[in-house]
Amino acid sequence: MTELALAQHPPVAVWIPHRAWTVAAATCLAILAAAAAFGAPNVLISPLGREFGWDVATLSLASAVRFAAFGVAGLLASPMTTLWGVRRVACTGLALIAAGLLASLAMMQTWQLMLLQGVLVGSGAGLVFLMLGTTVAARWFAARRGLVIGLFGAAATAGQMATLPLLAWMADAHGWRTCLLVSCALVALGALAVHALVPERPEDVGVRPYGARQGEGDPPSRTSPFAGDYLREIVRSGPFWVLFGSFAVCGSTTAGLVQAHLVPFCADIGVGPVPATGLLAGMGLLSLLGSTAAGWLSDRFAPGWLLFWFYGLRGVSLVCLPFTDLSFVGLSLFATVYGLDWVATVPPMARFLLDRLGGHRAPAALGMVFAGHQLGAAATAYGAGVARIGLESYLPSFLAAGALCLLAAYVLPVACGRNPDGPTAQADP
Repeated sequence: MTELALAQHPPVAVWIPHRAWTVAAATCLAILAAAAAFGAPNVLISPLGREFGWDVATLSLASAVRFAAFGVAGLLASPMTTLWGVRRVACTGLALIAAGLLASLAMMQTWQLMLLQGVLVGSGAGLVFLMLGTTVAARWFAARRGLVIGLFGAAATAGQMATLPLLAWMADAHGWRTCLLVSCALVALGALAVHALVPERPEDVGVRPYGARQGEGDPPSRTSPFAGDYLREIVRSGPFWVLFGSFAVCGSTTAGLVQAHLVPFCADIGVGPVPATGLLAGMGLLSLLGSTAAGWLSDRFAPGWLLFWFYGLRGVSLVCLPFTDLSFVGLSLFATVYGLDWVATVPPMARFLLDRLGGHRAPAALGMVFAGHQLGAAATAYGAGVARIGLESYLPSFLAAGALCLLAAYVLPVACGRNPDGPTAQADP
């Protein structure tokens, strides 16, 4: 009787997701937390100015220091990960962010602002952002890498921008110190997720990378991450310097200009801080769609042409902005286009480096390219603030940024389409 019942009701198959998706989810949370903490000082420009009497140029310099520290730490993140492991480096970065924000609660001088919200927060974020996402994508995914990198990019932008209205409301209603405490709590949650759910490699928990067949996957690298030949092979890759320069433009036109200066720009034209941060939040939400779509497209189309379209659309929107209706409605249209394009450049660039350089060299190369991103952001974050004081307008900065994007769009299809001069993925040791 029991056998008959079992024959009539076969066991129901239970779908269990691959362990790589759990690792990816924990990685998204950590990146989102680091990004939210990294972007939190942008909503504190007005509160800090009122409490301490610091001007826009001083606060813009702190943003520039934060971006520069991010870039330098990003250069070191990949070799540190090879030596000490992804979990240890990521948790160290998150701890630096939390330390910088917590110590900021008692700051009184500008040098403390530069050290705490500049060096510590920037360095911690640089150890987490690109290193964690790229390493997880390279080690845990043999398929869907473009999509996964797109999801990580969306988490980064959502953390930096979608959380801004909440942080701005907290700073306005409960003080800027409450805003920093909430950011620290989110960072602690991200560190806990990485520590508990992100093993070093798939083989450490007895699984293969997602989409890999038996015997596939990158073995542990035998090359020292600080070896001269290791770095020389990366910089000799043909498109490397073009990508480095183009991502300096990317950082200049996103984090350096729009993220750092959109709120004070809106104040110049009569739009309040809450609607202005709402625009940034809208960009962050749209970037979730744009980055995910860019990752999906990166698995199907040539990276060079995707970068052409993404930089071209960004450049056109920046050039057209000064000639449009600078009302909240006009800015909302700009924010829609810009939000979809915000992180769209990251998945095709990362996929290009993974395909050309392989899973061992690509994270280091991506860290070096993203150093250019942060240097561009740092220069523009400070330069746009100085230009605002000297020219009494942000519009020339928007026009110059748009021209740089159009130049990058012209160069990238050629640079990414030619044969590599450096090593390929098959040349991994």
